[in-house]
Amino acid sequence: MILINMTNPLTLILMLIITVLLIFLAQEVKKSYIGAIALFGFLALLIVHVFQILTLSEEFRTLLPVLSRCIAIDFVFVFITFFSYLWVDDIETKVKGKKSIDSSLDWFWKKI
Repeated sequence: MILINMTNPLTLILMLIITVLLIFLAQEVKKSYIGAIALFGFLALLIVHVFQILTLSEEFRTLLPVLSRCIAIDFVFVFITFFSYLWVDDIETKVKGKKSIDSSLDWFWKKI
């Protein structure tokens, strides 16, 4: 069974660095789809980890705690990348002068 172990400290640090660099790149070029790439990547990773838990055989039951922690870490990364996508999208709409479809988070962005 192939497992992308997000609980490994080195993997976790590398994924965090890549995520921060993608968010920074998206903010600099003001393109929200770059942040969406990271978001969809972590959503795909979350789906893979859930699928691995659902199809886990008896011989790999020892991996259940590791997979559960991986899913929790995936949720944290999805949360971070989702809000960063919304933030960069807000920046992009202000720069291009477009009206945002939903501006219900304006109170949140003003406090940041």
